Amino acid sequence: MLAVQASIVITVFGYGLEATLDDVLYVVRRPLCFLRSFVAMFLVMPLLAIGLDLAFDLRREIEVALVALSLSPVPPLLMKKQGKAGGRESYGLGLLVTMGVLSVVITPIGMMLMTQAFGRQFELPLGAIALVILKAVLLPLAAGMVVQALLPRVAARIARPAAIIGTVLLAVVALLIVYASRHAILGLFGNGTLLALIAFIVAGLAAGHWLGGPDAQDRVVLALSTASRHPGIALALATFNFPNEPGVTAAILLYLLVNVLVSMVYVTWQRKRIGSAAVA
Repeated sequence: MLAVQASIVITVFGYGLEATLDDVLYVVRRPLCFLRSFVAMFLVMPLLAIGLDLAFDLRREIEVALVALSLSPVPPLLMKKQGKAGGRESYGLGLLVTMGVLSVVITPIGMMLMTQAFGRQFELPLGAIALVILKAVLLPLAAGMVVQALLPRVAARIARPAAIIGTVLLAVVALLIVYASRHAILGLFGNGTLLALIAFIVAGLAAGHWLGGPDAQDRVVLALSTASRHPGIALALATFNFPNEPGVTAAILLYLLVNVLVSMVYVTWQRKRIGSAAVA
């Protein structure tokens, strides 16, 4: 986990080396964009989690994982995937910061509503969410922006190495974690688990794409942000509320694996569409 956290910090620090204040405030300065993003991420997805639980006889760990994921903000590493799909980088960074900060308040409120919907207690101390956002997003991003402001040549020189180090470190650690959890992940199959996860991700992509507005670059960013959520915060939410559910970690890992495969199809499709539009 220390290696995972280090890879995220290095990557976000790399974002800061190239980011501007306009990028950070991109969503805040566009009220309609903010509203569409908020609806897609924090209204549609929790309702979808409730709907899937009603439609499928989900295992307890999958149910908990979907609730936790639907209330989690954008993962810091998502910007790379958004960029590959032709998404607007400023929008991606603005969502990362804005929704991350808002999640400190929105997530506890969402858990209160989920408690009513599921008849089970969901909670997490505000400080726990704030600490994750502070350490994984705000501090490394601010540090990178400070280096860029004071030492622009140094920032330009180390931005790419930071991105490479963060990506390679995360890839190696992720493979090790998945390999170590392979038996627990395989044990989750059945009772509509895989179908529910695919439906959760596809519906998230569709909702974000539809609510993303007329610009194809913005639709890509919101689609991926709606379907892809911060696994660290989701895991914290799930394990805090259900510490005796050992399958929750495996459920979130399975979600990440399915998300990679489904999102890959969407990214390939959007890259071709945006590329064709640019040529035309």
